[in-house]
Amino acid sequence: MRILPVALLALAAPLGAQQQQPVVVAPPQPSIVASGRGEVKVTPDRATVHVTVETRGKTAAIAGNENARIVRVTLDALRAQGLANEQLGTADYNVYPEQTYDERTRRPVILGYVARNTVRAEVRRIEKVGDVIDAALAGGANTIGGVHFWSSSLEAARRTALEQAVGASCRDAAAMARGAGRALGQPLEISSVESYMPPPMPMMQARAAAPAMAEAVPTQVNPGEQSLVVSVTARWAFAQDGANAGSTAVPACAR
Repeated sequence: MRILPVALLALAAPLGAQQQQPVVVAPPQPSIVASGRGEVKVTPDRATVHVTVETRGKTAAIAGNENARIVRVTLDALRAQGLANEQLGTADYNVYPEQTYDERTRRPVILGYVARNTVRAEVRRIEKVGDVIDAALAGGANTIGGVHFWSSSLEAARRTALEQAVGASCRDAAAMARGAGRALGQPLEISSVESYMPPPMPMMQARAAAPAMAEAVPTQVNPGEQSLVVSVTARWAFAQDGANAGSTAVPACAR
């Protein structure tokens, strides 16, 4: 019975010695940090148009009913331009009182009610944007809230810009490595930041509404170009001693 505790202590001694050994931390690996930028321009081939119908009435019901009637006509006009139901959706709807302030009673006075219904129209043929705007105005819409252009090839353009940015970072890092008498190794870490530069505001020529005009002028819309800019920051390792410019350990952009 007395021998067992002594044996256990003898077995535990090496374990305790192992736990007390200091942990050796490897020094940080020398590296180069370099930034890069890539930019790709695309021509928009899609657009989103916000069409608003605003009506007024003595009561909220009158304003809402009149609004519903005009919106129905406007939607029919948009469908006549080839827009399917899934391309038309309600973006916003509200009814609110129109008020003024009575100086004599010092109280607000309701003059009537305003109903606003905004429809989001997704146009998948860029050349139809002007026709869609004209059809909406002819159907009774009285506000075009904005036109947003975008490209269906934006994802492919983003990847191209990423490749350009990483390549620029690699070339700069390789130049710094050569200046230090070394060769550039593989990337250790890469992060990216993207920014979109939308095209300028569309050039729109308003549709003529005066009855004296013999012919209405169609709306002209110029989508311009959209720029996608990607910036990357990369940390690169130095190539191991003995690696040369033709080694597979050196990135292709640095050879």
